[in-house]
Order: sequence, then C-alpha cells, then structure tokens
Amino acid sequence: MSEKIKINKLEIENVKRVKAVKVEPTQNGLTVIGGNNNQGKTSVLDSIAWALGGKRYQPSNAQREGSVTPPTLKVELSNGLIVERKGKNSDLKVLDPSGNKAGQALLDSFVEEFALNLPKFMESSNKDKARTLLEIIGVGDKLFELDNQEDKIYQERRFIGQTADQKKKYADEMERHEGVPDSLVSASDLIKQQQDILSRNAEKERKRQNLVHLEGENKRLKEIIADYQTKLVANEKDLEDARKSALDLHDESTEELEKNIADVDALNAKIRVNLDKENAEQEAEYYAQQYKDLTEQIEAIRKERLDLLKGADLPLPGLSVVDGELTYNNQQWDNMSGSEQLRVATAIVRKLKPECGFVLIDKLEQMDIDTMNDFGKWLEQEDLQAIATRVSKGEECSLIIEDGYVQGQESQYEVEKEEIETKGWDF
Repeated sequence: MSEKIKINKLEIENVKRVKAVKVEPTQNGLTVIGGNNNQGKTSVLDSIAWALGGKRYQPSNAQREGSVTPPTLKVELSNGLIVERKGKNSDLKVLDPSGNKAGQALLDSFVEEFALNLPKFMESSNKDKARTLLEIIGVGDKLFELDNQEDKIYQERRFIGQTADQKKKYADEMERHEGVPDSLVSASDLIKQQQDILSRNAEKERKRQNLVHLEGENKRLKEIIADYQTKLVANEKDLEDARKSALDLHDESTEELEKNIADVDALNAKIRVNLDKENAEQEAEYYAQQYKDLTEQIEAIRKERLDLLKGADLPLPGLSVVDGELTYNNQQWDNMSGSEQLRVATAIVRKLKPECGFVLIDKLEQMDIDTMNDFGKWLEQEDLQAIATRVSKGEECSLIIEDGYVQGQESQYEVEKEEIETKGWDF
C-alpha cells in the first residue's frame, strides 16, 4: 500500500477573512479549528482547497477586503512537496524534495476532489453516493445491470399483483346461483322434447277419435242388426279391444317443459353468472401464481447482488448498497449519526485515492464532543488526517481563529510582517 500523503504545515495570508495564519495539523486524527462566526475558520479550509485543488477552488473574492497585498498560500505535504500560490495572479509553484518544479497535474494525481470538498459527497443524493461506492469497488456495471433487471421485474410484478387483486375482488363480489346446471341449457332441445310429447298425444287423440267412430258404427249396425248380425259380432269384438286399449291411455303433460322454455333465458343467465365467477377465480389464481414467480426472480437477483457486494473490497465494514441506496450497518444515510456519516464519507474518499491521507470538514459544530472524539479516534486508527472547523472556543479545539489570526499568533505576525513583505517567497 502506498504511503498516505498528509498536510504537514500551511501558511495563509490575506485570503477572504484570513489575515495571517500558520497551522501544523495533527498527522493522525482530528485538527479542530475553532472560533466564533465570521472570524476566518472556513477561509482556512477554502485556502487549502485552493492551494491544492487549483483554479476551480479559487474563491470569487479571494483577496481579503482592505488588504493591499495579494493572497499568499503555502502548503507543505508529507511527501516533501511544497505548494505555493502568490502574486497578483496567484501563480502556482510546486517543488518536489529534489527541487524540481511540477504543476497542478501532479497534485491532481493524489489529491481527491471530495477530500477538498467533502460536503459535495455528503450532500449528494443517496443513489449518487451508492453509485460512487460501486464505481470505486468495481461492481457498478454489474450491479447496475442487476438493478435494472430487478426494477423491470418489480414493475411487472406490481402490475400482475394489482391485476390479481382486481380479479379476485371481482370474483368475490360476483353472485353464485345454487341448484342450476353447470352448462347452458338449449331452448331448442326443450322445444324438441315438447314436440315429441305433442306428437305422442296426437297419436292418442287419433285413437280416441277411432273409438268415437267405432261407437257410432256400432250404433248404426245395431239399427240394422238383423241384416248385419255377423258383422256386429266382429265389430263388438273390435269395440271391446278398442275400449281396453283406451283405458290404458293417459296424456303426457307439457306444463313443466312449457315453464322451462319460458324460464330458459333466466336459467341461462344464472348459469352464465356461475361460469363468469369460475373464470374470474381462475384468472385471479393465474395472476397470483405469476406474482409469486416474479417475487422469486426478484429474490434471486437480490441474492446475486448481496453475493456480489460480499465479495467486493469495500472501504468500510458494514457498507453496502440496498435498493440502489448507500447503507451503513443496515442504516440509510439519513438514519446515520453525524459521526457515522463522516466516517462513511471519509472512508470512501480514502478508497477513491488511497494516497490522499487527509480530508477537510467544515461546520463540525453539528457533533457533540463525545461523538467528535469518537470520530477522531477512528481517524487515528485508520491513519487519516482531518482538518475541521467548529463554532466553538472550547478545549476540543486545536486552535482558535480570531479576526483572521490564530489566537496567540497576532503579535508574532506583527513582528514578522515587515520581514515577510520585504523578503517574500522566491520562485
């Protein structure tokens, strides 16, 4: 692992609210620049960012108001580089330990942008934080593909689930008629049955008419019995047979079929209701099964994502990405404590450029003392340097800025002022 580059010393003059400040930050852990508002604390961090980050970090009104001397910046780094900006155009000079000159490209090779502007990372969206993490551990593309797959299946499952619920609700609300056939009744079949009965009844009526005819014939024959005695005997025999046959004849009723024919539409309406309910229940069951299958696909994708992250070289134990958002110890960003947020952000900055061993943090007053001390211990443990500001003049502060000076350096500055203005820093 390459050695972490840290800030050994910095000297700033006439930048924003700073008049003259010299600081030697703690190499490991937290250096807290304290003081009241509008005294120059943030100006110190802005100066470091400008010195190391280049023109894009130059304040719009860099020169201290009321000063006739241009801003002067000097930063000494632990790798031996000396970075200076001074003069009317704030020209950059970078000297390596051998005395060779270099430029902004060398600084950019090991100074991480987020280290100079940590709020840029901390204020980004949860998804952007997650995307940064995934890019630096080299699984961004694969995880992006898995996220797209999950989102597509999730949307499909959502539609299927809504459809299944609608189908089931519709099926549950439908009426079911009891005591009706399972299939539709044909009116033509009932009419045919009726016609068959009428045909049989017509045959029976014919037999009845035959009886009447025979009885009439019998009467006529009796009148001429003398002449047709033989014929009468035969006829009486036929008459007897006809009477016996007529006694066994009973007309079949078509009343029930007539009623069924009249009621067939109503009956079929009930049958259709039952059939529709069965179809609705089958559709609801079909979509419910589809929903279950899609859920299994989503769970498989999530497991693949989890396995992917488990095998990745994460900047901090407990870091992960869940549903496209950064989490730490199973907590999303807005549920993390201030110390946890800083710890996560700093760890990711370190991972982006391992050579960058420092980070600048503005407005540390959001942390209580115990939390701040806990964060400082973690920095020491990780061999990291943080230079932070805090609206306070308490013992937790490494130095206090008052009216553009480090408290206690004002008189020293006045003594050295003439020498500094005369000698300057040679290029």
